[in-house]
Formats: sequence, C-alpha cells, structure tokens
Amino acid sequence: MSEATDHANDEQYKSSEGEPLSRQVSETSIYATDQEDDDEAGSKIQLGPQCTLKEHLEKDKDDESLRRWKEQLLGSVDVNNVAEILDPEVKITCLSIVSPSRDDIVLPIPENGNPKGLWFTLKEGSHYCLKFTFEVSNNIVSGLKYTNTVWKTGVKVDSSKDMLGTFSPQAEPYTHEMPEETTPSGLFARGTYSARSKFLDDDNRCYLEINYTFDIKKEWA
Repeated sequence: MSEATDHANDEQYKSSEGEPLSRQVSETSIYATDQEDDDEAGSKIQLGPQCTLKEHLEKDKDDESLRRWKEQLLGSVDVNNVAEILDPEVKITCLSIVSPSRDDIVLPIPENGNPKGLWFTLKEGSHYCLKFTFEVSNNIVSGLKYTNTVWKTGVKVDSSKDMLGTFSPQAEPYTHEMPEETTPSGLFARGTYSARSKFLDDDNRCYLEINYTFDIKKEWA
C-alpha cells in the first residue's frame, strides 16, 4: 500500500481535535471482506469422531493425567443425568456491557438473535468490557469462541475473534468476561454502527448469530 493511501487512512480516523483515535483500527479490519468467513470455514481442522459424555470418560481411562483433566473439566456433573447426545447445546442467555463507575447495561438476547432497533449506546473514549452469560448442556463444547465484525457506513472498521474456552454441561450458567476495550472518540468516531457477532465451536457449529446496531455518542444514553 502506498504512503499516500496510508496517510489518507490515518486522517480518516483522527478525531475532530486532530488527535489519533484511542483505539487503533487495523488495515486488515478495514479492507477485509466476508470472504474471510468462507475461507476460514473451508480451512478448519478436521476433528475426530464425536462421542457422548460417557464415552469421553471411558476413552483413555488408563491415562492418569488425562483422567484427572476430564474430572476437573466435568466438576460435579452427574454423568448419569446427562442425555447421551453427541452434539452439545449452548444457549447464550445474556450480554452485559460493564464499565467503571456506572451500572452494567444488561441486554437480554431475543429468541431470533436479532434485536429490534438500536440495541445500546456507548460513550466515546470510555472503558468497557463485554460479559456473556451462557448455558451448556448434553455434552462438552470444545473451543467455544466469539467473533465480532463492525461496520460504519458500509465499511468494515473492526473484526475480532476471541477464544472463550472448553466447557462441560452443568445446571448453573457460565459467565465469561472479555478483556477491557476503549471506544474511539472524536467527530469521525461518533455515529451509528452495525455489527454481527457469532458464537462458534471447534466444529464451526454456530450457536448464536446476532445482527444489531449501536451508537457511539458524547455521553451514555
């Protein structure tokens, strides 16, 4: 990419006071397309055959370290009360936006995964993190991850992928808090954004896809 193009991109994401935005947006995030999703799906690792939770426990039972790891992962789960189903079930029940010195913004997720209208508003230049609440049943979910893509006026401005981990079925919901982020600030940062978030596992099975819009403004809504 030429120096002139790099300079133009830098200028586009400066605040009205001429200062750089507090959160850097990579060139790959801006110019990537949805082709990335197709490429990732086509190149994902082929995993071994699935097995039920009871079969997981029976496999490699002579390996002491592996047996202890499985027991630690399962915790107090009563295997006899878990259905012998291959596919795990993951239900994302709630998303919260946590920011210092203010109450959490709790966002219940609609059944269809698509909130109507504006879902939430963030204050420019503010520190915040996302917190997910979800339930796991039937079987172990391996490599649960969260992906998020954000657009502004039709241009992709951010794309991220975060690993949540491997979780066993249990009656109580799990809570996972993401690392802290900072919203961009300035004239060019304020406005309405559209986003798409997904929760997938190692098999590329999608448990929830959320399509929503949000605002970045001078103050919290």
